[in-house]
Amino acid sequence: MNGIRGIVFDCDGVLFESHKANLAYYNTVLNYFGEPPVEESDQARAHLCHTAASTHVFTQLLGEERVPKALSFAAELDYHQFIPYMKPEPGMKKALSQLANFFPLAIATNRGVSMPSILKHFELSGFFQTVVTSHDVKHPKPAPDMLHEAARRLQCSTNELLFVGDSELDQAAARSAGMPFAVYRGDLQADVQIGHHRELVELFIKDS
Repeated sequence: MNGIRGIVFDCDGVLFESHKANLAYYNTVLNYFGEPPVEESDQARAHLCHTAASTHVFTQLLGEERVPKALSFAAELDYHQFIPYMKPEPGMKKALSQLANFFPLAIATNRGVSMPSILKHFELSGFFQTVVTSHDVKHPKPAPDMLHEAARRLQCSTNELLFVGDSELDQAAARSAGMPFAVYRGDLQADVQIGHHRELVELFIKDS
């Protein structure tokens, strides 16, 4: 793709398979409120837990009136207990190590305070020039705020960055921001279809 000067990655479903981690996290909060857990078989609610920002998830699962208390309780949780449930996507770390030599890389995720711990645990922090989370913007994805902020920090125009995501929220954010979109392991309409992280290396780095 001509004109691309940097790459922005979503976290869940792109860098990591994290469905189990997300459900364990949200079910810990639900248990605190005496609510039944979200099961993997409940596809709609499980997908919500995997893609949306915490405030929206808690609003849907607990009701708006309990959101402040849920956020307060969640903020006290040590996210390290959920990291063992996260699985790095195949070839992800190797691809990042190669891409980072040629492009500034960023993350734009609806995750919040857990992101630094995850990157440190998996020794990925050094690959990214910036990480934008739901705590850094007024409106999380599907709003474009996060991608505009990533572009500002990387000192690029949004049309000079490729956003790699896997969900409808990612697709909508990219479209609203005017940022080219690569869908990872999905069939969403996108500028690029990626089935493995090495394909990004092959796409952008000659003689890869």
